[in-house]
Amino acid sequence: MQIAFHIGAHCTDEDQLVKSLVKNNQIFTEQGVAVPGPSRYRKLLADVAVKLAGKPASLETQDMVLEQILDGTDPDRLVFSFDNFISGPRRALEDGMLYPAAAEKARVLHNLFPDNKVEFFLAVRDPATFVPAFLTKYTDIDRGEVMSKLNPMGMVWSDIIKDIREENPDCQITVWCNEDTPLIWPEVMHEITAIDMRVLFKGGLDIIAQIMEREGVKRLRAYMAENQPTNEIQRRRVLAAFLDKYAIEDAVEQEINLPGWTAELVEELSASYEDDMLEIARIPGVNFITA
Repeated sequence: MQIAFHIGAHCTDEDQLVKSLVKNNQIFTEQGVAVPGPSRYRKLLADVAVKLAGKPASLETQDMVLEQILDGTDPDRLVFSFDNFISGPRRALEDGMLYPAAAEKARVLHNLFPDNKVEFFLAVRDPATFVPAFLTKYTDIDRGEVMSKLNPMGMVWSDIIKDIREENPDCQITVWCNEDTPLIWPEVMHEITAIDMRVLFKGGLDIIAQIMEREGVKRLRAYMAENQPTNEIQRRRVLAAFLDKYAIEDAVEQEINLPGWTAELVEELSASYEDDMLEIARIPGVNFITA
């Protein structure tokens, strides 16, 4: 069986991947793919991981876990999604670093199903917007403590990807930028389910609809219904054109207000992020989805 772990990051899709995917359960049944509800596996996998203490699960344990999750079905591919898989919020920026425990946690996930093919899927985000969004969402985390330890220019996603690959050399990692998600959402859905792009999914406009005016979404759906794009490049061009005309300004622009974060630092962070994406694309074993 193929196991696909969508491991985050925080403040990217906000569980939207599962919500979009489950709209296609009939297709998945026909294609041999299972996307179980999070309540069926999140606590279970965490509990089993604690009992294993990092050691590979036996075939008996793997079968027991899969039986509880799949309830008698036998798919070829199984999709899990949870932004806490590689870190709870309290450790996401521990010691001023991005996800310092990511590689270790990914290995733990891999060891839950060591006799199956495991893949990881990760959305990354510009640190210039990730940090303020993260601290705004998780208000119980001590903002002052985090900011006092944070090394803004040390937040490098490619280091995380390299570490995960080193700990799990036989696991492919698919990465995409959160900033591109509105345009590439259907491709993300198809990649994680390993279903051909020619099979049309529901939910492909779920992300872009969150940042567009209602009238724009209505017009976009009508246009797509009558003018189905013949390829991915054409589809993205259509989405970009509608987004350019109907984007909700407050939804696509985030005000950054953190102590000591000047406009110059924010610009430098974003430039470094762009360079970091080029580095990720060069890492062996990484499938990088770009807009």
